[in-house]
Amino acid sequence: MDVFLENNISKSVYIHIPFCMSICSYCDFCKLLYNKKLVISYLRQLEKEIDSKYKGEKINTIYIGGGTPSSLDLDEINYLFKIISKFSLDNNYEETIECNFDSINSDKLKLFKKYGVNRLSFGMESTNKNILNILDREESKEEIENKIRLCKRIGFNNINVDLMYAINGEDLNMLKNDLDFLIDLDINHISTYSLIIENNTKLAINNFKYIDQELDSDMYYFIDMYLRDNGFNHYEISNYSKDGFESKHNLIYWRNKEYYGFGLGASGYINNIRYSNTRSFNKYIDGLYEYESEYVSFDDLIEYEVILNLRLRCGIEKKAFKEKFGKDISYFFKYDDLIKDGLLCENGGFIYIPLEKWYIMNSILVKIMEGRINYGRDF
Repeated sequence: MDVFLENNISKSVYIHIPFCMSICSYCDFCKLLYNKKLVISYLRQLEKEIDSKYKGEKINTIYIGGGTPSSLDLDEINYLFKIISKFSLDNNYEETIECNFDSINSDKLKLFKKYGVNRLSFGMESTNKNILNILDREESKEEIENKIRLCKRIGFNNINVDLMYAINGEDLNMLKNDLDFLIDLDINHISTYSLIIENNTKLAINNFKYIDQELDSDMYYFIDMYLRDNGFNHYEISNYSKDGFESKHNLIYWRNKEYYGFGLGASGYINNIRYSNTRSFNKYIDGLYEYESEYVSFDDLIEYEVILNLRLRCGIEKKAFKEKFGKDISYFFKYDDLIKDGLLCENGGFIYIPLEKWYIMNSILVKIMEGRINYGRDF
C-alpha cells in the first residue's frame, strides 16, 4: 500500500517574518530587531526561496508568523503579499497573520483585509502590568482592548489571542482576570502556554525561577474548566475555540499533514521530508536556506501520526489510521494496559487521552512508544 498518497492534495504554508520592534524576555524564536534595509533584503530572498520550492499545489492554509509580521511598514506589507499572491488558494482557505498590539493600526488592518487575510493572531500573554514587565512587553490592558475592538470594526471576527500562564509572581486570581478579559471581549480562539524558560533568553540569563509544579498544574486545570464552562472547546492540548473557530492551520500539524515552511528558521514537511531552515540571517540571504532534513520512513510516519494525533481531543481515528497504514493500530502498538489504567480511552472508533490526563500527556506518549510491537517492514 502506498502510504504517501496525500502528497498530491492541498497543502499548507508557513512563512516566517523574523523582525520585531523589541525582544521579549522569554522568546527563543528566530528573530531580530527591525531594520528597514534588512527587511527588503529578506523579502527578496523569501521570494526566491518560494519560487524555488513551491510546486503550484492548491494551498488551504497560510500562516504568517514570527517574529512580529505586523512590525513591517505598509510598503513592506504590500511586497510581502505580492509574494504570497504566487500561491494558488483553495476556495475555503484560512490565512492568518501574527500581530502585536503595539505595531498594528487601522491602515495595516485594512491592507490585511484587502489581501485576503481572514484570521488574526495576537500575542497578549497577560494583562497584568507586573507580569508584562517581567516579559518585557509594553502594551497596556486599555490598548489591548482598543486594538481588538478596532480589528472587529474593520471586519475581523476570527481572532486568536495567546495567553501565557505559570509565571513566577502570578496567582489564580490574576489568571482569572486575564480569562475574564478575553471572554468579555468575545475572543473566539485562545492559545494557552505555560512559561518555559529557554536557554539564552533574558529570563534564563537572569536566573528567573519557575513557579511550584503544583500551582502550574492548578492553573492548567483552572483554565481548562473555566474556558469550557464559558463555551470553549478544548480541542488541542494548548488550544481552545468556540464552535467553528478551530485553527485550520494548526490542525494540519496535529493531523500529520504536509506543509511548506518558508523563511528564516522555518520548518516544513514535504514529500516525506521534514526540514528546518537555517537560523543564520547571513546564510539565508546568501540563499543557503536549509539547515537540516530528515527522511520520514513508513515507521517514522506511524509514530508521528500517533504522537501528533493524540494532542487532539478526538485523538486517533482508527478507520483513517488503517486506511493510511494498511493495518489496525493494534498491530503496531500494544496499549491495552494504558486503557486499563485510564491513561487512554477507546470509544466510537477513536483512541484518545482523557481530558483529565492531558497535563501528563508527555509521559503517556512515552508509554505508548514503549508499547511498539510491529513495524512496517513486516508486511
